[in-house]
Amino acid sequence: MATRTSGTSKRTLYRLTGVAPTVDAMFDVLDPDRLEAVDAELHFPAERLGVPALLVTGSFEQPVASWCGEINRTTGCEVSRPVNRSAGLLMLVVDGEVYAIGYDQGFRLVPDRLKDRRFGLGFVIRRVDPSQIRDMVSHTPGGGRTDITLVPGGTPVWSLGVQEHAQIVRRLGGRLDGIQLTIAQHDRTKVSSVEGGTGLRMRLGIEAEDLVTDVRTIARVLRDEAPAPELEFVEHIVPVKDADLVTRLEERLDGMLGEVSDGRIAVAVPSSHWEDYGAAQAFATKVHSPEAHLTDDFSLEYVLSRARVQRAGTRFAALRDGTVTLYAHTRASRGDVIGTSGVLQWIEAEVALGARRFFLLDEQWYEIGEAYLEAIRSQVERLITDTPSVDLPAWVLGDRERDYNESVPDLRPGYVCLDRDNVRTALHRGNGVEICDLLSPDDVLVMVKRAKGSDALSHLFGQAVVAVQTLLHSPEAMDGFAQRVAAARPGQALPDGFRPSKVVFAILLKSGTDLTADTLFPFSQVTLVQTAKMLEAWGVAVEVIGIQATAAPPIRAGIRRLAA
Repeated sequence: MATRTSGTSKRTLYRLTGVAPTVDAMFDVLDPDRLEAVDAELHFPAERLGVPALLVTGSFEQPVASWCGEINRTTGCEVSRPVNRSAGLLMLVVDGEVYAIGYDQGFRLVPDRLKDRRFGLGFVIRRVDPSQIRDMVSHTPGGGRTDITLVPGGTPVWSLGVQEHAQIVRRLGGRLDGIQLTIAQHDRTKVSSVEGGTGLRMRLGIEAEDLVTDVRTIARVLRDEAPAPELEFVEHIVPVKDADLVTRLEERLDGMLGEVSDGRIAVAVPSSHWEDYGAAQAFATKVHSPEAHLTDDFSLEYVLSRARVQRAGTRFAALRDGTVTLYAHTRASRGDVIGTSGVLQWIEAEVALGARRFFLLDEQWYEIGEAYLEAIRSQVERLITDTPSVDLPAWVLGDRERDYNESVPDLRPGYVCLDRDNVRTALHRGNGVEICDLLSPDDVLVMVKRAKGSDALSHLFGQAVVAVQTLLHSPEAMDGFAQRVAAARPGQALPDGFRPSKVVFAILLKSGTDLTADTLFPFSQVTLVQTAKMLEAWGVAVEVIGIQATAAPPIRAGIRRLAA
């Protein structure tokens, strides 16, 4: 029986910046020393691909593996085995952009400085299923901490606990969410997964036409599509692009490099060396010196000491021009080289300009404070909906909150008013816990509030957290809640095994002002986002709606006059 040939192969695609879309320009950016090290051969497959292209092939050869000498000394056995790793690099121009694909060790031929650091990540947040995240790498500025999370079976992004305003997501992977790539047409049995950081790792077409088409499709997604709402926070922390501001930051860091270290400069393993870092046994660092400093780990102390002896105004440049070479063996011979990168890629620095805080990471500057405000606003906009899942009547402005809640079941059959009908437990013996103001026909917990300030909403959000937490962890509270629902809604008791799945905050703002991200009190925005994160982490969805205001109907106004 003939074996079906796969039409795709898992590869890592890079988009390069600062490279003219010509074969000559692609060749010029490659490191001649690296090409010589692999005994490179050049090929020009433009006719086959239909676009300008350059193919570099070669191999990293070592006559005797680094471990042979050690094992000879340990065992007395004479062992001599060579090492030969192949390297292929395909560079191609598609619609004016330059891309590169590495085969085996070929990715090491691509200079790190040319890689678009947000390319792979930008595609993933637009096309991965937010409920099927399989891996994430995030960095917390201010301490050199990088967290790597792997969930092979997939998990919703909210369950990963990323602090959207305080962490930089550097890599994300998961299941592709429906896109017309070669993988969807020819290899339906393959798992359509994708991983994106600097590069984009996924199954790409092998045939020339398929590969170019896939690259075009990826570019179209990045150009025309918005990130998934659950993942758009990834782009809130973006590199600083203002050239004048970058210059000011570099000048400030130059001054800091001449001072005694106070912890604002730390080590951060560059994204291009996450896998290499664990395999490296020697690090050779050069900072404005003809001789390399050899250590068994990256030495921040050496780097800072070399920076301090440079003239003011030249320290940052000295680090930018410095290099770090990783070796697979302590002898650090040419055949043991794993890779080389700039010293600045290993540095994380925190710099303040007035009240604004910036971080240098992987040779990119980021502003965290502004990103925090953007992240909060974006989440508030996500939570406030113009298409409510619950149908609530307008609020007569003269009514008290309790009047409104009690009127809803008459105006909207199927709703239950549980305002002040508290549930008491062994833990909540006093006034008990108010689970919700209203329960919708499909058992959504509705919290109602007329708010003139942020304090009232803080109380509302806190009530929701306590109520949900109580229902989830107290069988006594759940029984009490179920009894109240059964009494108020005969014939439509809560289903067996009920647990809250959604909370709706229904808010009448001030004197009927429309509820938007602009009109919600600033402090309430922060509290709302924190509350939503907590509830969503428990598997409870959150929705925020504005209640429409209305003047008292004539009949109700007449009733009030009679009562008076």
